[in-house]
Amino acid sequence: MPTSFLPTSILPSSILPSSLLPSSRRSFSLRSSSVLTASLLAALCMPAHAQVAPDTPPEPGDRPQTVANGYLPLWELGLIGGAAFTPAYPGSSGRSSRVLALPYFVYRGKVLRTDAGGLGARLITSDRIELDAGVSLSLPARSDKNSARAGMPDLGTLLEAGPRLKIKLLQIDPTTRLRLELPLRAVLSTNSGVKHRGFTFEPRIGLGTRFVEQRTSVDASFGAVFGDSGLNRYLYDVSPQYALPSRPAYHARAGLTLLRAGLSASHNYTPDVRLFGFLRYESYAAATNRDSPLLTAANGVGAGFGIAWTFRRSSTMSPTPTMTATSQ
Repeated sequence: MPTSFLPTSILPSSILPSSLLPSSRRSFSLRSSSVLTASLLAALCMPAHAQVAPDTPPEPGDRPQTVANGYLPLWELGLIGGAAFTPAYPGSSGRSSRVLALPYFVYRGKVLRTDAGGLGARLITSDRIELDAGVSLSLPARSDKNSARAGMPDLGTLLEAGPRLKIKLLQIDPTTRLRLELPLRAVLSTNSGVKHRGFTFEPRIGLGTRFVEQRTSVDASFGAVFGDSGLNRYLYDVSPQYALPSRPAYHARAGLTLLRAGLSASHNYTPDVRLFGFLRYESYAAATNRDSPLLTAANGVGAGFGIAWTFRRSSTMSPTPTMTATSQ
């Protein structure tokens, strides 16, 4: 998986290309651009991560960006842009940089949602548990841009779909909570017809908080990413026809892909302008396929930053589910 690795889920959501929205509902992204998109969207959705239970809806004239009473606009339309610098794919010593500027659309329906986690549906919601299902997309990675994969087929555009269980472990105070997320995704490639590549599972624990009059959000997370044999073969197999003296044939197995620690922050500079950034560290030292010639790094660092401008939003307000949380 290219840069993001299906983790934050494959990626961002909404109607935008799956990578530009930081995210409250992240998935596991497999590409650098996915990571960027996801990070971008995550910032947009951050305001919902540490709210008190919904109170009373704000009056139509109130600034809806303020979420202290647990409500957000039903939909928002704006522009988002940013840059991200990450490994070309998990375990790659090559680097990838992306700069994106795109329109975004967020819809916060009671069941149907389009946000940083992609197009999805909230199936079960309670004070402590939420079950949702979503779809997201990541951009392709070209082998001619990576020396380890030179001469091999490109990693194509990847589509992820599946359920995610979120559990509130601890409400530390009204604006700080500890959560557990358990996303399971089927991964499809779409570059030469739709092909099922396998499944990914990314358990993670996160701590989110808001401060400075609820204008600043900070989210820290730690998790692991696992791939089944099909997905890991797609990423790390070297078939005999692509073997070289410096790149021996290799058959990948199911198992751990990486361990990840992440930190993200978002700040409402004005009611319509949001600044955000992320930093994450990934370790491949314990990866099941550490011996693959395509896994050339022991660890990787990714970072990104961006800005989002909302220029239109609904006057109808939507209550923020108590289990909504940002993902790194």
